[in-house]
Amino acid sequence: MKFHNLYSFFRGAALLSGVALFSLSCTVVSNKGNEVQYWLTKGDESVKLQQQTSVKFVNTSNSFQNIEIDDSQKFQYVDGFGYTLTGGSVEVINRLSSSKRKALLNELFGNDKNSISISYLRLSIGASDLDGKVFSYDDLPEGQTDPSLSNFSLEKDKNLIATLKEILAINPSVKIIAAPWSPPVWMKDNGQSKGGSLKPEFYGTYAQYFVKYIQGMKKEGITIDAVTPQNEPLHPGNNPSLYMPSEKQGDFIKNHLGPVFKANGITTKIVVYDHNCNKPEYAIDILKDAEANKYIDGSAFHLYEGEISALSTVHNAFPDKNLYFTEQWTGSKGTFTEDLNWHTKNVIIGSMRNWSKIALEWNLANDPEYAPHTPGGCTECKGAVTVSDSENFTRNVSYYIIAHASKFVPAGSQRIASTQTDKLSTAAFKTQFGKIVLIVQNDNPSDDNFNIKFAGKTAAVTISGRSTATYIF
Repeated sequence: MKFHNLYSFFRGAALLSGVALFSLSCTVVSNKGNEVQYWLTKGDESVKLQQQTSVKFVNTSNSFQNIEIDDSQKFQYVDGFGYTLTGGSVEVINRLSSSKRKALLNELFGNDKNSISISYLRLSIGASDLDGKVFSYDDLPEGQTDPSLSNFSLEKDKNLIATLKEILAINPSVKIIAAPWSPPVWMKDNGQSKGGSLKPEFYGTYAQYFVKYIQGMKKEGITIDAVTPQNEPLHPGNNPSLYMPSEKQGDFIKNHLGPVFKANGITTKIVVYDHNCNKPEYAIDILKDAEANKYIDGSAFHLYEGEISALSTVHNAFPDKNLYFTEQWTGSKGTFTEDLNWHTKNVIIGSMRNWSKIALEWNLANDPEYAPHTPGGCTECKGAVTVSDSENFTRNVSYYIIAHASKFVPAGSQRIASTQTDKLSTAAFKTQFGKIVLIVQNDNPSDDNFNIKFAGKTAAVTISGRSTATYIF
């Protein structure tokens, strides 16, 4: 990490291609005539993801500003919203009693009225900095190497794999992207978990490491939808971490990872970069290489530096490639109001308006001391939930940031056009079942009145200051 400062309408469903259909498990929100149902979270924490009194579309006019929705203008399809399921998250979730643990997983991944229906997860390949200790899947005594990967094993992630199986039993449609924080240290030029670069003689071996990971997870019943070659490749100061500039990542993909995936029939998507919005040229430089380009599905971004519009910069250069927003932390020193406002405006609405298929906050769960973490790992990262003991957990701000999207915008929805105002940020979606979902963030400290305008009708609403609302009709 680099620091700075409703119901679920329908779940699980058809692949966009229409080739395969999954069984539907749906909780349907009744929508009587012209009603607009909505859920609200106030920045002052007095209201958290609570359904409000419905409003109605009318044919009369008023003097309020308009948020106009146009479902004839269609943009990217959405793969989902969620978090990184770190090893530390699994460790603290496993401290809960059996009944509390089951209840929490159902609340996070289920599809009933009490669930927030998380639809996308990120994993670390080996340890992230929010694991209790550093490890890879092929650790050896100092001075030894294993070019054939005969020592490769997923055993150190057995608890994470077990939790993933439980999650997928609740929602089999959850998609997963995975990224390494570091290769095994014997592949690195500094022989350390922190920093260093991948030795060129091990590029081919490391590509096979990815294959073994994907195949090993598949044997456990876990499909890895996408991988990035390296988490935060320009930030070698974390523990673990690796320095991998764009020319090295491009070489790795073009000459090793892409061909090895093809040779082994691996259909997992390759997504480049996975770092801050201040360097869109990192992704663009790799995508300019035609040989590397053919193996690449898209680019991933974080927002600890730069502007969220960087995603559109890459989209405009390569409109046939996908965008992924894969990480943003909330920290121990942040406030609920500030984080709800900034993250909803930038991570949820901003990433969606700039072509991302996903929006992920960082860590799913930790304890009251912001642990576990590696030596030198993040000591201030706040999870979506804090597990305090075997019977108690607290829902934090990133729980609500994600919930305002994940609960109402199922995977397979498509972003449609919506206008914005000086203080109201918006993103609108049409689900595959015909529902319109509008997410609004009020950046104004005071209440704001506006009309939802759609198909010639208007619904007048008031949104509280520094609050998030999701409207469905």
